[in-house]
Amino acid sequence: MSEHASGEWTLRCDGGARGNPGPGALGYALFDPTGAEIEARGAYLGSVTNNTAEYRALIAGLEAARRRGVERLRVCLDSELVVRQMTGEYRVKHAGLKSLHAEARAALQGLQAVRFQAVPREENARADRLVNETLDEKLGTESPR
Repeated sequence: MSEHASGEWTLRCDGGARGNPGPGALGYALFDPTGAEIEARGAYLGSVTNNTAEYRALIAGLEAARRRGVERLRVCLDSELVVRQMTGEYRVKHAGLKSLHAEARAALQGLQAVRFQAVPREENARADRLVNETLDEKLGTESPR
């Protein structure tokens, strides 16, 4: 565990799909308490909805935080829906999101304190850029599988 693991880390995550549903990707960036970026990743998800991509980004980011022994985490997303579902303010009604919500709740295990914050897209520029770079790269070199 890093010497910074007990301070509050910041996870910025974003997911997006071009078309809804359409080709989607996740992006997250994990910052230590000093503000240094420790890990960042974009990943292609195939054809998904925007909300599915947002949840996939959250889950991937939470798993990264857990791998690094983070105890306190501020999670910033520009999806108000996901933030409100994760804080319990909104119920998860959509069947397709229920399993993702449960997976995200499970990924919180081991973290001592987590606070979710809905932020404007501009404040999540790093995660948004990872999503778009991943989609540009994948769609520009799309090969049949």
